[in-house]
Formats: sequence, C-alpha cells, structure tokens
Amino acid sequence: MKRILIVEDEREVARFLERLFRLKGYETTHIESGRRFDQMSDYSSFQLAFIDIRLPDRNGLDILHDLKKKAPHCSCIIMTGYSTVKTAVEAIKKGAADFIEKPFEDIEAIEQLADRLLKNSFLSSKEAGYAALAEQLGCFLGTNPQMHELYQFAYKIASKNITILIEGETGTGKEVLANYIHAASERKDKPFVGINCGAISESLLESELFGHVKGAFTGAAAERVGYFEAASSGTLFLDEIAEATPATQVKLLRVLETGEFMKIGGTVPRRTTARIIAASHVNLEKAVRQNSFREDLLYRLDVVKLTIPPLRERREDIPFLIQSLIQQTNEKIVFAEETIEQMVRYDWPGNMRELANVIRRTAALAHEGMIIPPHLLPGKVNGQHPAVQTVALNTQDDFLNDWRQLSRKVEHLYKGEQTVQLNELLQTMKKMEKDLIVAVIHSTLKETAGNREQAASRLGLSKRQIRYYLNEK
Repeated sequence: MKRILIVEDEREVARFLERLFRLKGYETTHIESGRRFDQMSDYSSFQLAFIDIRLPDRNGLDILHDLKKKAPHCSCIIMTGYSTVKTAVEAIKKGAADFIEKPFEDIEAIEQLADRLLKNSFLSSKEAGYAALAEQLGCFLGTNPQMHELYQFAYKIASKNITILIEGETGTGKEVLANYIHAASERKDKPFVGINCGAISESLLESELFGHVKGAFTGAAAERVGYFEAASSGTLFLDEIAEATPATQVKLLRVLETGEFMKIGGTVPRRTTARIIAASHVNLEKAVRQNSFREDLLYRLDVVKLTIPPLRERREDIPFLIQSLIQQTNEKIVFAEETIEQMVRYDWPGNMRELANVIRRTAALAHEGMIIPPHLLPGKVNGQHPAVQTVALNTQDDFLNDWRQLSRKVEHLYKGEQTVQLNELLQTMKKMEKDLIVAVIHSTLKETAGNREQAASRLGLSKRQIRYYLNEK
C-alpha cells in the first residue's frame, strides 16, 4: 500500500487530506511539527509527502531538505498560502515536485497530482518533457547545465498562475523563454501578446497597454483594445519593463495588485486574467536603488526570477549554435576549424542575436560549398578593429571571376592589344552591373533580416529603387 506523510499544524487541513487519501486506499501519517518529524524513525516507507511551508517550530524547506536526504525517492508537495508563494517556488528549486496553495480550491487537481506522483509518471514527464518542448519550439539548450536547469525549472512553474521576471543581457533570448513558458502552460491555446516598453513613447504606451474609448483624445476615432484586454486569459509579455515611465509603472502596479485596469477616457473598470511575464536587460534591484524603478512594482513582478546566462558563459555550445544557425540560412557553407575557435574566444556582447547576425552576414558573402576563413568574419569577431572589414576573394567564385575577365577585356581594348566588340562588351558590363546591384541588395537584406527600410537606408536607395532592381512591381 502506498504511504503518504502529511506535515501540517492546522488540524482541519490535515484531517481533510487524511480522509481524502484514505478513501482512495492510501495509508496516511500525520505529524504537526518539526520536532515530531525528527522523532520519526522510518522515513523510507513514504512515497509522497505533503509539507506545510510554515510550522510552529520549523521551516518547511528544512523538512523538505531533510526528507529528500533521508528518502530521495519520496516525492514532496509543498503547501503554501499566497503570501509565501515565492518561498514555495524556492522549494521547487530544492527538490519539491510541486506546490499547492491554501485554501484548496480544486480538490480533483490535488487528487490527480498525488496519483501521478505515486505512479512515478508525473515526475518523469516533468524531467523529460522540458527538453522535448524546447526542441519542438526551436529553443537551443545545447549541453550547458545552467541552461538545462533554467528551462527545466521554467517548465515546472509554467503551469502556475504566477508572475515571472526574466533577466538577461541583450540578445540572450528573453522573449524566446517567455514563449516557451506560455507553451508549457495551460494557457498555451490562448493569446501570447508581447510589447516592448522601451520602443513606444510614453504618450502612446498607456493607450497600447490599456486601450482607449472613442473620443478619449484627439484622433481617437474608434475604441481601441489594449494589450491587457487582448491577452486576457493568455500571457502578456512586457519586454524591457525598466524602460516604462514612472507614470506607467504606477498603472502597471495597480493592474498587478487588483487585476483591474481602466481604458483611457473610460469610466468602467475592466478585469484581466492575463499572466504577466516581464523582462529586462537591466538589473531591476539596482534600478530600484538608483530610484529609476518602483520597489513595490519589483516586488509584484519578482515572484519568480529567471536569469538567462550570457553566451560567453556557455562557450561550449557555440560550435553547435553555429551549425544550427547555418542550417537556418539554407546556405551550404562550412566554417573552418580556426574560424570556429576564433568565434568561441569572442565574448559576444550581443549574445545570441549578435551571433545570428554574424552568421547571416558571413553567409551572404560566401558561395555554396565555401569554407569560411577567420578573416571573413566581422572585424570585432576576428580580433581586428571594427573599421577593418576584410572580404575574402575566393578564386573559385564564379561571380568575381567574371569581373576579372571583364576587367582584362577592358584593359586589352584600352591598350589596343586585341579586337573587342564594343557593343558586346557594353552589354556584358550592363548585365554584370545589374547582377552586382542585385547581389549587394540581397546581401544587405540578409543582414537586415529582410527589413527593406533598413536595407535602403544602408545602401542610400529608396524602397522603390530596391523593388525596381529586384524586378518587383
């Protein structure tokens, strides 16, 4: 018979759990204090334990630690009130299988959780499922233990209706992780809505977040649905939350505290059940000390904090990342061993985003089957001054060979060394000029990830000229 240990000082809660599981055919043992726990002799007979986070004489985390040490096979569920959810999350990091909040609302869910743990299927799915989902979503975890621990923990807490704060340097993949959490949650079939708080002016951000009613201000010709309303029952991702103005921070705090917001110009409060995931490349605790971020808002956001390691702390994964990113470009190229070694040594201040951009730019300069030498990398990566950008001229590059042949023909014509049909030469020059323009445009579009406005700005062209050269109507 399966045995369940209940460590709980509230007698009514303990009696309820005992009755619930005895009716299901499980044997239960109830103790009400840390002292009684220490007096027990047979810990190994329990397969599951419900542990209250707060006991009169002991912290539940201490009992969790001791029980996992004495009976590693015993799955543990932490019981907590709302005010101690942050501590319960810490318990998961220390080995708890899950946590439930008091007062209990979904008794059936507790039964199902206990049944799965006692059958040893729930824990194994939690341990293995995180990697399968990451692969399915295209999240690259590599071999770095810190990344695997991060995603495994994110997978465990995804099903909980708690606010999450993601911190990490620019380009580490904070939105990728937020998407992963949404996909691992029970909200996966609901909307995932993201907004960059630093990319929108203060005057527009409030309208974007909360929406406005018709006639709320000049130009408000129709009612607008804000992000909180659009994401209700789903997930709202607030990227670069540190960039939100003090006025916006106050309004965000109210929504997090009450679940209510007011449209601009509106008089009726509206409710949202959106799950909030915030992200910042700035250390928000430091921002609080510098008086640029509200401490009470940080308290509301930082129920669970996930910190993504920078790429320089997972250098062992860079060769695999390079290969993965090359496959995404659909270019059949290979990086020389010394090139990869150079890229592994580089610190990557822009992290994954910078690495992906370097791969795209390098692939644009290469031809099919080319082995990429170190000097084809951007200056910062190959150790040169950023202004020095050396382009490798490969003798087997058909395009460059055509230019060399054309140059020799022009030279022969100029020197009168051989007869050249001028009209034929001019036609060849026009064709190659067009080929060169198209090649440079395609290369620049790869560098800007298809953004034609950026590409046009870099090339000193208009978007209309780009369409013309690419023979687009």
